[in-house]
Amino acid sequence: MSVHLWLRAETKPMEERTALPPLHAKQLLDAGFQLTVEHCPQRIFDIGSYRSAGCEIRPAHSWQTDAPAAAIILGLKEFSDEVTFPLTHRHIQFAHAYKEQQGWQKVLSRFTRGGGTLYDIEFLVDEHKRRVAAFGYWAGYSGCAVAVMTWIAKQKGETLGALSSYANRETLVAHLQSQLAQLSETPKIIVIGAKGRCGSGALDLARALDITVTPWDAKNTAKGGPFEEILEHDIFVNCVFIQQKIPPFITPEMLAKKTGVLKVICDVSCDPFGDYNPLPIYTQCTHFNAPSILLDNSAAVSLVAIDHLPSLLPKESSEDFCTQLMPTLKSLEDIDNGVWGRAKQLFLQKTAQL
Repeated sequence: MSVHLWLRAETKPMEERTALPPLHAKQLLDAGFQLTVEHCPQRIFDIGSYRSAGCEIRPAHSWQTDAPAAAIILGLKEFSDEVTFPLTHRHIQFAHAYKEQQGWQKVLSRFTRGGGTLYDIEFLVDEHKRRVAAFGYWAGYSGCAVAVMTWIAKQKGETLGALSSYANRETLVAHLQSQLAQLSETPKIIVIGAKGRCGSGALDLARALDITVTPWDAKNTAKGGPFEEILEHDIFVNCVFIQQKIPPFITPEMLAKKTGVLKVICDVSCDPFGDYNPLPIYTQCTHFNAPSILLDNSAAVSLVAIDHLPSLLPKESSEDFCTQLMPTLKSLEDIDNGVWGRAKQLFLQKTAQL
């Protein structure tokens, strides 16, 4: 029997990305998959492209009542907190529940109550424990862009307003270049985690704008934080993927000293609710409608902490991500082994802690 993959609609505001663009859907159909795609008005790709590829088209959220038990529900971002019914299917998505984030028990209990299984995209790893697919590059690229936008607004005595997605990176870079050209100076940026996927994206954005950037990696942070050097830069972009508790990179006490030139912090990793957060200076995420907040006792430092930054460039980020994921998706016929088997074992380990 062929694998039945059901691409559900996303519900997170301004989440225009998808885990399966039309081009990749056609590849799965050609490989013998059965594909159902839900309408999703905010998805960057129009539903007609999926219909032309040969997918079955269904209304948004119809998986909840109509998806066969054997169907695998593919999504991107976590479900809304407002919906709590038990989950009976196998789900592929980001759940943000394995690092004991706020409400993680509630998230995982939906699966245990319904007998469903979570295959968390963040923890799809190969035999060497390397992630098989990630949005990291585009998160770093977009995060650095929003940080620069925030800095530009502050230079003008303004607060950055609501953001919309860009058609492509060229359009984004051109917009930022035109904004910077109106100012007499450019910011200095420090990127921590510069050698990773996320960090490389942040560096590429800064270099595309000819902005001075200081790249830090593990050797720079080995001594343990906090790091006063951060305060010497206008913008600090955190791109470190943390899997254990470490000394903080920056603290409220540092910000309260009101020294240095720091004006903007972008926490691309964006995990304010977990114990592993190396930026214990905030307790709420920001979002595209209000991209930044002013930190308390911070010498007017603004924080950007958007947990779906790649949505700023939804087409490119979706296509790049799914290209990485395709070999793993094509192995779904053997869902009990390999990448999928490891993901299920991790799910069972985490739910055993409930």
